[in-house]
Amino acid sequence: QVRLVESGGGLVQPGGSLTLSCGASGIIFSICRMGWFRQAPGKERELVASITSDSSPNYSDSVKGRFTISRDNAKNTVYLQMNSLTPEDTAVYYCNYAVHYWSTYWGQGTQVTVSS
Repeated sequence: QVRLVESGGGLVQPGGSLTLSCGASGIIFSICRMGWFRQAPGKERELVASITSDSSPNYSDSVKGRFTISRDNAKNTVYLQMNSLTPEDTAVYYCNYAVHYWSTYWGQGTQVTVSS
């Protein structure tokens, strides 16, 4: 049974930082591409960062230079370090996995709110 558990969200001031974690079970984590998505109120879910099985990262233009994705295959965990946060980063953040395509399974997500 697949399970993705996101954590680490919260309220942070503009310019602040947060690190999100996502623990995965029920998948062969080491062979999966992992990704972080986010969904802001009234907007579609978007992919902001992904990392291949051999740890090659990719970022959306909106977060490039501010966010860093990493993974620990020994812990079946993917991370998202977020720096220089702005109110536009406010969203529920989800992780997901892909072998060939992104899974249709979604965890509960973790809320990130950037506000003064």
